Amino acid sequence: MNILNNDIKYIKGVGPARSKLLNKIGIFTVEDALYYFPKGYDDRSEIRKISEARLGEKNTLKCSIVSAPENFKTRNRLTITKVRVKDETGSAFCIWFNQPYMKTRFKKGDEFFINGKVERRFGQIQINSPIMESTSTGKNLYTSSIIPIYGLTKNLSHNTMIRIMKNVVDTSLDNIGETFSEDILKKYRLVQKKQALHDIHFPANKKAYLLARERLVFEELFMLQLSLFFLKKKNTESKEGIRFLRGKEEIYKFLDTLPYKLTEAQQMVMDDVIKDMEDKFPMNRLIQGDVGSGKTVIAVTAMLKAVVNGYQSAMMVPTEILAEQHYQTVKNMLYPFGINVLLLTSRLTEREKRIHLEQIESGVSDVIIGTHSVIQANIKFNRLGLVITDEQHRFGVTQRAELARKAENPDVLVMSATPIPRTLMHVLYGDLDISIIDQLPAGRKAIKTYHIFPSMRKRLEKFILNEIKKGRQVYMVCSLIEDSDNIDAISAVQLYDYAKKRFNNIKVGLLHGKLKENQKEDIMEKFYQGDIDILVSTTVIEVGVNVPNSTIMVIENAERFGLAQLHQLRGRVGRGNYQAYCILISDLKSKVARERIKVMVNTNDGFEIAEKDLKIRGPGEFFGVKQHGIPELKIADLSKDIRILELAKKAAQEIIDKSDENEEYKKLLYIAVQNFKNKIKQIALN
Repeated sequence: MNILNNDIKYIKGVGPARSKLLNKIGIFTVEDALYYFPKGYDDRSEIRKISEARLGEKNTLKCSIVSAPENFKTRNRLTITKVRVKDETGSAFCIWFNQPYMKTRFKKGDEFFINGKVERRFGQIQINSPIMESTSTGKNLYTSSIIPIYGLTKNLSHNTMIRIMKNVVDTSLDNIGETFSEDILKKYRLVQKKQALHDIHFPANKKAYLLARERLVFEELFMLQLSLFFLKKKNTESKEGIRFLRGKEEIYKFLDTLPYKLTEAQQMVMDDVIKDMEDKFPMNRLIQGDVGSGKTVIAVTAMLKAVVNGYQSAMMVPTEILAEQHYQTVKNMLYPFGINVLLLTSRLTEREKRIHLEQIESGVSDVIIGTHSVIQANIKFNRLGLVITDEQHRFGVTQRAELARKAENPDVLVMSATPIPRTLMHVLYGDLDISIIDQLPAGRKAIKTYHIFPSMRKRLEKFILNEIKKGRQVYMVCSLIEDSDNIDAISAVQLYDYAKKRFNNIKVGLLHGKLKENQKEDIMEKFYQGDIDILVSTTVIEVGVNVPNSTIMVIENAERFGLAQLHQLRGRVGRGNYQAYCILISDLKSKVARERIKVMVNTNDGFEIAEKDLKIRGPGEFFGVKQHGIPELKIADLSKDIRILELAKKAAQEIIDKSDENEEYKKLLYIAVQNFKNKIKQIALN
């Protein structure tokens, strides 16, 4: 009988009460427990002699009880239990405080493994509150071995968790089937799955742990890659798309209207998009480009091509501000071609919404730009052929799919200005073709980035005043809206009051997430029009705001931001022809803060910054994994497991290429896809 799906409460040592504690850390079934991997290990396997013990450190000793334990009372009525132990090199005393019952646990002559901190006191070797296990049992969970360390919750002790996990491993491994054939195991030098699951929890030595981890990381990344490759194959080869064959002349005319020439990188990506749109299979492409690299013009070209061929285009963006900005940009760019561009947001009145929906359904509107509004159930397109999502990292796989389902096999174009390390790209966008714009437009000046300490504010104020006298504008960004007793950081409200006092006759505005949408829009419009000189804001301005006249970005408590976020904020300036500056204010108290600031000062390359950010913060925090609709990885670490990822990709590609003719590969593909779908469902429910 397969017990993997059994409730965890039926495992020996659990029961109803402890099962509720385990539920809190995500363990509901036996299988959940088996895949609840240790977060670290305590190596207690080296057994030392008493004479070799390292004072002030934890040691594992093997000793015999010399005399019967004794209890003593101190003057303040504290009970001390003391027992003398020895080996062939010397003797020591094990001591417990206020645990009188320990006196009954030991008798003279018994041999134990002892683990604890060894100290010399009053001329004696002492071990306070040691862990002791009899050598006669042969079951040493807490001493003389490598001890797993698990994530816990309140009222669930470390030792209890180890006992439970030992029972899980002992009773469930016989129900584990092997995922891979002998050929794959041999080709990629992988240990058996049963062995890996045993050794990841209770490794005999470091080598056993490393082999176990490699096997489990490989399988996790392999299954994810295989499912993404399947989605990509399904999206491109298994269904006919729209062939957008017309529009060459219109594209030439459109490019001639631009006040600049495309960079080589833009032209290459443009060629990729046009080729995809003319192909018989649906386009599924990601355009990855740094802030200001010129992705929008490629999106507008694709929209133009779709409209010329008789189809509508829809663009989904994460914020109202960005939707408004894209609407104005796209409308102006496509105006010479008589294309009807419509803005769809939650700010519309019921009457305006009804009219807009009628225009979309009737086909009067050619290009529709909006936030999540564009995927609402009541929106019906007339002939949707092209779907674009901007700032893709703000949307999930499911949201992208919802928009694509508004039409029959539309072309899908995904854009992101957040540089993503190539290792993460493989996992986040493995179902898409990827194009990268790695050049900035000619004439764009690199943003100069400087770090200052809080004590240097007066110099900064003079610098800001000089820029404002030149007619330029300034952002001042904080991580908090209001003051907090728990967080030592300046707030937007506090900084706004400070700026108004320090900068006389200067127009200062305040923008944050608690304002209503119409208030945010009004403030951003005033800043865009130059009616606000200094905009104090939270990170609400991180994505997509384009004010070419702004030349200074001041970031307070810069240590509180990740590198990717700092780079995004920096990208809000330097959009025009003027020299731009990013000033990072931080006291640099931590090593991580110093690392981040150093990277920001030394490079403007978003991809290099992304790689550094991944190493500093790890993939779990790079950005919230759940918002992508990608399953959270249980054991793989994409900042460290690049080699295994490449092997897993290679293996998955081989399987997908031969799955039509190989029954074993078909089975693997089915398992991978089902597993992927189940995890995506769980994320959607959350």
